[in-house]
Amino acid sequence: QVQLVESGGGLVQAGGSLRLSCAASGRTFSNYAMGWFRQAPGKEREFVAAITLGGGRTYLSDSVKGRFTISRDNAKNTVYLQMNSLKPEDTAVYYCAARLGAVAANRLQVDYWGQGTQVTVSS
Repeated sequence: QVQLVESGGGLVQAGGSLRLSCAASGRTFSNYAMGWFRQAPGKEREFVAAITLGGGRTYLSDSVKGRFTISRDNAKNTVYLQMNSLKPEDTAVYYCAARLGAVAANRLQVDYWGQGTQVTVSS
């Protein structure tokens, strides 16, 4: 089992920034590709960002490219999502996700989920 605990969510004005963190425990962190998904009210959970085992490659959805950055620190068993130039449409619950070996491109490929952290962007 892998336990994932997110932190860093909150309320921010449009144009502002937040950094989400996800601390992992339970298994060897460097064996898992990590990612972030989000779910707005009434919508399906959608892919936001992902990062490979060693952090050498990252993937971002078109809606966040140029504004969000994903990174990881394998020594700290933590993955981060830096969110800049936030927009009201970024408002959602953000979930940390782990998949053994390969990046999860959609929610069906995720092995483990965090409990989620709320991000609210006011206009």
